Amino acid sequence: MRIIKTIAQTKRLIERVKKSGKTIGFVPTMGYLHEGHLSLVRIAHRKSQFVVVSIFVNPTQFGPSEDLAKYPQDMKRDAALLKKENVDLIFYPSVNEIYPPDYKTYVYVKELSRLMCGITRPHHFQGVTTVVLNLFNIVKPDIAVFGAKDYQQGVIIKRMTKDLNLDIKIIIGKIIREKNGLAMSSRNKYLSPRQRKDATVLYKALRKIKQSFRQGLTDPRRAKTMMRQMKMPFSILRMAKENQS
Repeated sequence: MRIIKTIAQTKRLIERVKKSGKTIGFVPTMGYLHEGHLSLVRIAHRKSQFVVVSIFVNPTQFGPSEDLAKYPQDMKRDAALLKKENVDLIFYPSVNEIYPPDYKTYVYVKELSRLMCGITRPHHFQGVTTVVLNLFNIVKPDIAVFGAKDYQQGVIIKRMTKDLNLDIKIIIGKIIREKNGLAMSSRNKYLSPRQRKDATVLYKALRKIKQSFRQGLTDPRRAKTMMRQMKMPFSILRMAKENQS
């Protein structure tokens, strides 16, 4: 396994891999890896012959009051995990490598980036699509694997890939959950044991609604009422309020 920090070196290696006839699978991450990330790496292995994982905490997808400065990082741990997964290359660039001082170009998928998460994070998806396209141009993958946990992100990246005629197959891997149902996330590190337990309320509510639809529920208003009846624990409400301040 190689760890490369520069675009130039990465491009030279990718060119040699392409000339050898191997297909390239790519898993972009921001690091602090967990089983969800590793499941995507395994998909990339099944679908390609040379697997690249990028580790880059992308500043352009964070808002001014978000957690860029404290986002968890542990490159030594991440590298050890990826070595066990037989990853061929870790691309580990600095911020200046991806965004030099004279950087001017951004990519924005209209409409889709304004919905849902985009309502409260208006610049988030512009940052995501910009860095993903940049990474695609560096790594030149045949397939790229993203997680279903970030559903809207996957939809937007698929749209960008289609609209810009990128010859890359986008694969969405399933959500990997902890034993209590909480979706695995690097940011789960922020949660106290109480918050980890309380955060499962959303998963429980979704499972309840899914079961109700299977049993014949068809009225979305009734579904919303059922969701509201599942009280959000105070610890989660307090954390949400703190994140908005």
